[in-house]
Amino acid sequence: MSLSGRDAYRDELTNLARVNEKIICLEADLGGKNHKFQNELPNRFFNLGIAEMAGIDMAAGLAEKGLVPFFSTFASFSALRAAESIKLAMGYMKKNIKIVAAYGGVSGGWFGSTHHSLEDISIIQSFQNIKIACPYGEEETRKVIREASLSPEPYYIRLSRNDTFESMIRAENDSCDKILYQDNKRHQTDLCIISVGEQGTEIAKKIYSNTHNTVHAHLCYIDRENLESYVSELRSVSQKFFVVEEHRSTGSTASYLSLLMPDCEVYSHDCGELWPSFGGTHTEVLGELGFSYENAITQFQEIRNKYKLLNV
Repeated sequence: MSLSGRDAYRDELTNLARVNEKIICLEADLGGKNHKFQNELPNRFFNLGIAEMAGIDMAAGLAEKGLVPFFSTFASFSALRAAESIKLAMGYMKKNIKIVAAYGGVSGGWFGSTHHSLEDISIIQSFQNIKIACPYGEEETRKVIREASLSPEPYYIRLSRNDTFESMIRAENDSCDKILYQDNKRHQTDLCIISVGEQGTEIAKKIYSNTHNTVHAHLCYIDRENLESYVSELRSVSQKFFVVEEHRSTGSTASYLSLLMPDCEVYSHDCGELWPSFGGTHTEVLGELGFSYENAITQFQEIRNKYKLLNV
């Protein structure tokens, strides 16, 4: 049975830390009673409590000494509450800090609006020099953690809470910074689906499986540098794109791609600009925001009908 993204992170980081003594695990009150890293390597595990800004600053000091700190907490608190520390330590000074932001989007549904994070990608994208990864499923999450541990670059890795998914098949030697196509099918198409993150990719896979003459391109890394590197390849696939992402439309991957490809048409299925008004399951909160397969496939069909593209 597959592990959730955050459980895969903890397991993979522990495996890596057994052979790499420079890896340090920092948590902001998310450790829990059965944290694998804490149980196996307690001398390199630190639960800092609800002190996110201090956590980034401490990680900067550890990185300055040549260590590789992984700092994990809620996406809302890492990207928003600690934004200034991230901007300075990671963006400006390029410290080798890896943020693993669990509870991305509204995956912490029951915790309510204070713990939801629909703005984090736009905030981190506005800083320079930080790689942003939104892996889908256990295997891709593990691969991203391995890549982050070997890279000297700052990382922001966005995960959900408890959802589990089977990763799309990627060649063993391929980095996650390559575009991954569902069923390994890439060809010219009238309308290309682009997915980001777990819920976005799950919806995009269903749309692709229930339509004809389309391509599903999954993006794991969505920082400015990587998005710029995708442009030429994406243009060779289509001139129209439908991006599915659990984020607000403002500052989303779709909005950034539209700036990078002004000659193309980029549409977005996202979480809109409303605030979720209640706590509920992940699915319930997404439903209130209009983010669902049913709404996405309807929007996709409307775009194809608008341009009289091939019927779905």
